[in-house]
Amino acid sequence: MVTARLARAGPPVAGAALHAAGGGLPLPGGDTEIDWKAYMAEVEGVINGTYDYTQLQGDTGPLVYPAGFVYIFMGLYYATGRGTDIRMAQHIFAVLYLATLLLVFLIYHQTCKVPPFVFFFMCCASYRVHSIFVLRLFNDPVAMALLFLSINLLLAQRWGWGCCCFSLAVSVKMNVLLFAPGLLFLLLTQFGLRGAIPKLGICAVLQVVLGLPFLLENPVGYVSRSFDFGRQFLFRWTVNWRFLPEAFFLHRAFHLALLTAHLTLLLLFALCRWHRTGESILSLLKDPSKRKVPPQPLTPNQIVSTLFTSNFIGICFSRSLHYQFYVWYFHTLPYLLWATPARWLTHLLRLLVLGLIELSWNTYPSTSCSSAALHVCHAVILLQLWLGPQPFPKTTQHSKKAQ
Repeated sequence: MVTARLARAGPPVAGAALHAAGGGLPLPGGDTEIDWKAYMAEVEGVINGTYDYTQLQGDTGPLVYPAGFVYIFMGLYYATGRGTDIRMAQHIFAVLYLATLLLVFLIYHQTCKVPPFVFFFMCCASYRVHSIFVLRLFNDPVAMALLFLSINLLLAQRWGWGCCCFSLAVSVKMNVLLFAPGLLFLLLTQFGLRGAIPKLGICAVLQVVLGLPFLLENPVGYVSRSFDFGRQFLFRWTVNWRFLPEAFFLHRAFHLALLTAHLTLLLLFALCRWHRTGESILSLLKDPSKRKVPPQPLTPNQIVSTLFTSNFIGICFSRSLHYQFYVWYFHTLPYLLWATPARWLTHLLRLLVLGLIELSWNTYPSTSCSSAALHVCHAVILLQLWLGPQPFPKTTQHSKKAQ
């Protein structure tokens, strides 16, 4: 549920002229501008000397992203002639798209779970994702690229650098926090509480350093704007709850129910799926060398499965999903579908699930059927993750490193 509170309140798609595949009104350079001008106006305000977050805004509303967003898009502001060279911006985002694919492929290469033919669909079958990157020029792809870089560093056992990149991704857009419960579990598993605190400190210190100019000017304004968990969203833009009455969608009791379900499912996965040593989960607070079960090195699949599942649970219980949010989990879907073998879920059925998810995200405006289909697909994936083989097998024996 937390996920829906983390994004810009402005519309995720522009105007009634948008068609089902996500097209818009083309501007010079072939983009369909939605937030780019707003981004440029916001960072221009900082360039002009305004460090009070409550005074920074663009065409679609106030600046609602943390400081890392400001610095990165300030670089894009200068690289694109103060935001006017749209074609240059598209070229930069095309490179970002290819870099993201490379980072994702490196992750999948280490897990060895997904059959090669699936990558064709990841690369070629999603017009919506191509649009989000190269046509829309949203900040979501920037945050996700940094997140996938962070995961690669964690897989390389560079935990300090991985946490640094994770925090940098959060500073671009807060949806990355959906991975945080999984990361916390991995840090406690690997290092215990005492060893995890320095890594968590890296995340916190980086946020303070990046936000320092704005914190010195108006700390309450910066925190309330860039880390606002209570923002309200318009029903007209929701992708996942179109079948609900608008009054129910906006009701706080519904939001609290989603938050409760989100936290409950995270706890169940932590207790029953991720923690499989036979000890109490509180044993994670101990130093690994003092636990009853000898510490075992985390495998790539344990790291990836925990992080991807943590994020996916947040997506499932999001109180609203907008069209650009698709990149929050698009590149993780093949792993979630193929990592846990299930006889009842054949390759064809898995591809069908991917196709229905893609169709749901490409339906504009969303309908009751498209939203319901999206939830059914999410439920199938959750059921497979719960019933499939555990990423953390219940054993007390030392695991052997893969050669």
